[in-house]
Amino acid sequence: MKTTIALFLILPTLLFAAEPADLNGKWEILPAKSMELGRRGDTMLEIQAIDNQIALIRVASGRRSFADTLNVVLDETIEKEITSYRLSGISYLGVRKKKGDRQSYTTHFDPARSCLTVVETIPVLLSQGNGIITQTHTYTLNHDQTLTYRVTRSSRSGGEDMMVTFKPAGSKNAWSMELENDWSIDGKLDQNAALITLQGVANRNRPQLYFLYPEKWDYNFTPDVMQFLQNEHNYTFTPLKSLQQAIETFRKEIKGYIVWDKEVRTSLIVAFTLAGLEDAIVVSEDQIPLMEKLAIPMIEDYRNRFSGQNDFQIYTWAKEAYWDRCSKESIVWLGGEHGRIMKSGVVDWGMYNRAFFQDLSCHKGDKEEYALANELLAELHPMSMVYGWHSYKKDSESEHTTLTSSYGHRIDGLHTLPNMSFLHQEPVSPGFEFKNNHTIKPGKTYKPEKKVYIACIQTDCLGLGAWTQPGRGKIPYAWEVTMNWKWMAPAMLEFFYTQATPNDYFIGSLGGPGYMYPRAIPREMLPQMVSKAYELMQDLDLNYFEIMDHARLEQKEFNNNLPLDVIETFFEYMPDAIGFGNGYGPSHTFYSDGKRTLISFDYYLSQDRSEADAVADLNELMTLNPQRPYFLLMHVRQWSNIDRVKSILDKLGPDVEVVPLDLFTQMANNQPTFKIWHLESDETE
Repeated sequence: MKTTIALFLILPTLLFAAEPADLNGKWEILPAKSMELGRRGDTMLEIQAIDNQIALIRVASGRRSFADTLNVVLDETIEKEITSYRLSGISYLGVRKKKGDRQSYTTHFDPARSCLTVVETIPVLLSQGNGIITQTHTYTLNHDQTLTYRVTRSSRSGGEDMMVTFKPAGSKNAWSMELENDWSIDGKLDQNAALITLQGVANRNRPQLYFLYPEKWDYNFTPDVMQFLQNEHNYTFTPLKSLQQAIETFRKEIKGYIVWDKEVRTSLIVAFTLAGLEDAIVVSEDQIPLMEKLAIPMIEDYRNRFSGQNDFQIYTWAKEAYWDRCSKESIVWLGGEHGRIMKSGVVDWGMYNRAFFQDLSCHKGDKEEYALANELLAELHPMSMVYGWHSYKKDSESEHTTLTSSYGHRIDGLHTLPNMSFLHQEPVSPGFEFKNNHTIKPGKTYKPEKKVYIACIQTDCLGLGAWTQPGRGKIPYAWEVTMNWKWMAPAMLEFFYTQATPNDYFIGSLGGPGYMYPRAIPREMLPQMVSKAYELMQDLDLNYFEIMDHARLEQKEFNNNLPLDVIETFFEYMPDAIGFGNGYGPSHTFYSDGKRTLISFDYYLSQDRSEADAVADLNELMTLNPQRPYFLLMHVRQWSNIDRVKSILDKLGPDVEVVPLDLFTQMANNQPTFKIWHLESDETE
């Protein structure tokens, strides 16, 4: 039977205790920051300090249950009769106490260190006779309101001290669960959908339920972030093993259930909207018996409700039924995969925001769905958030982003974005500040040599691709930051910043305060959008911004390039940005105002390109651009890890230097060798 311990704590009122009473309360062990204690691993502690009287209470239950209380007096030595031969914390040595003798305790409190010290002197019996052991117990209150307990012995040298970290009892306890990698209607989608809607309910008022997503999930960082929450944010996670166990754990918070129709995929998307409004979970017909067993009431049943209807008809009905109750500051496009597959990672976040879910087409040829999408976007407040992703079946990324940008709304995340209802509610660590790895120093001039300078930008945001893959830190590398995570998931963004090596440099993106196409944003709104993006950059210590614009994708010669008025807006409203990048694939817009530059990607490194061909491509570019210095900005698609990128770059000639993006930019600012080119005016359709 697992040992269970109960520690109790009143939260300290000060980060640094000025008196012993600030240690008062009940405390429980934080396993991630404690040494392994075996069968005593769940031991708990209570501290009661009144004036100079202090009681230290330990409680454990299980196979080796015990409870003991030590009463001490500050700055005095007290004696206590020895009634047991056992020595706490000394289980591997042939040492025992001497019953009937007396041991002493001397206690002191250091207000400067917020540290309570108890020196214990114990007469002991050894194989060679009598001896004395002196143990020093320290209880130190930390900045993050944890308590470090350490035991040292005068007779011991080397090895580890016994060290345990406690946290306030009942604080930052959460549950975790691994999701199965089956998102098929004919497989485990109904289970995963029920669990993710349960997460939306469980995390409504506090972060309680965290999921570990499959290894090949788009965002592959969920195990790493969970470890960060344990190690740096003092969380303790209890694993859940089944849907029933998860529902039983949060049963009191579930208001009801909604049945979706496996024969009408869109009914599940509609069910997600209602689940957010009602704090309900969604289930298939197969799961109704479990709901009845757990006495969860039915709120709605969509079986046969939408039979024979197309998506426009279903979403029109849903808009009439639910739109008035939904947020007007956010909306979810639950697109991506289609047919019998649905990956619904963003659902808990949409529920948290009480957003309207749909996957309407943004393709103009789909007249009915396109009109309804316009209607919904028009009724949102300005600069609203568009979560999720477009349907891979119905329209294109450029059509979706162009339409949302035309209303001044900003896209953030994919349909697979995980655990946001949990991460949104966890702030950064006390005292943490977002600090970038800047290479350049203010006021210093950086002059390029007659070389080829290459800077790499990893696109598609931090959470996708190479961050957790081999090679990071080996070469200078720039990473797009999803800047809205500053308020959407601050602790998750802290995770990336604290993991960054000196070679990891963060940049603002993408096109606005979120994923937006500047050319599609109404011109009267563009300064506001750029200013908002710049505000986020300043919060995150970013000084470089990247633009991608496919608003004219059907006009090939104008796609991915920028007109002068858009460029000048960024230069004006981001006054301290050192420079700008542009494009996705190779682009042709280059600009300098004499002090700063905008440089487009000259190369797109596809994950499908062989290393030999990539080397040949780069050598060809360097041959075609003979003037030195030559500034070659390279876009690395997210599925290439940095070991692969380094292997390619290492095969280039001796006059090639891979440099940090900010150094690359400052040298280009000082000696731009590109030819200025941009669109003369924005092309209309």
